[in-house]
Amino acid sequence: MSTDGKRPVIAVREVGPRDGLQMVKAVMPTASKLAWIDAMAAAGVSGMEVASFVPPSLMPQMADAAEVTRAARQHHPGLTVAALAPNLRGAQNAASAGVQVVVVPVSASEAHSRANVRRSREDQVAEVARIVAAFGPSGPRIEAGISTAFGCSLQGAVPEDDVVRLAAALAEAGADTVSLADTLGYAVPAQVKRLVRRLRGEIGAVRFGHLHLHDTLGTALANAYAGLEEGVCGFDGALGGLGGCPFAPGSVGNAATEDLVYLLESEGFDTRIDLPGLLAARTRLAELLPAERLHGRVAAAGIPRTYRHAAPALEAAQ
Repeated sequence: MSTDGKRPVIAVREVGPRDGLQMVKAVMPTASKLAWIDAMAAAGVSGMEVASFVPPSLMPQMADAAEVTRAARQHHPGLTVAALAPNLRGAQNAASAGVQVVVVPVSASEAHSRANVRRSREDQVAEVARIVAAFGPSGPRIEAGISTAFGCSLQGAVPEDDVVRLAAALAEAGADTVSLADTLGYAVPAQVKRLVRRLRGEIGAVRFGHLHLHDTLGTALANAYAGLEEGVCGFDGALGGLGGCPFAPGSVGNAATEDLVYLLESEGFDTRIDLPGLLAARTRLAELLPAERLHGRVAAAGIPRTYRHAAPALEAAQ
């Protein structure tokens, strides 16, 4: 865990322009996406997953993925731009557009893998190896994201041993990092702690990427806290709690970025993100998506007068 000399630094990556928009009914115009990205960057968000490189026929919300990626890189040189790509062709298109991190989804659930990427888990691991081989050390970083790691609405329970074996296979395939996603929002803190501990022991703490949490059952922040206690240094969130997986019935919004930042900063961690600025970006988002309901407790309640950026850090993370 890095520090700024005073407080441990936690990376909060915004995934709303990708995960959030893939579930909205309307197609957000490119200019609106860029205005939203601008507002989040102005608040200090330094990492964003801005698009999915998938066929527009399957996901029309992402038809402008290359344009959004190029503009984000051009307008915000300090921003780490990530994009999702389910296969080699998508990864090549993402790299051509300038992404620095390609997130390749690999389902722990066989049923979800077939529905999401039309391949078996083993075939998707092989696809990760193909992507790694195609780029070599000079290409973008390859992050393998294990989706449905904590349960699946199609398959049901996902054995933890399957997740650990899958993570080991992805590390062997050459993925730079391996992340865990609670795609359905079924996880509870004890499960998060147990699985994070096992994965970090299997592939090494340095290779463990982000924890990607959904808030279907209202447990996202509790699960984030459990991840903190196990040493997780990176979390995904979506402004306004947007998001969900169209190929996992019952998957709803992500952990709200603003709530996640409030929790982390209040616990004494440094996200490098300005919470009032983030709420201003949320207001902009509401203007750009007037038909969508946004979620999040901080926005509903307002920033408490007790909120400070210098609270004592969580003892377990010292």
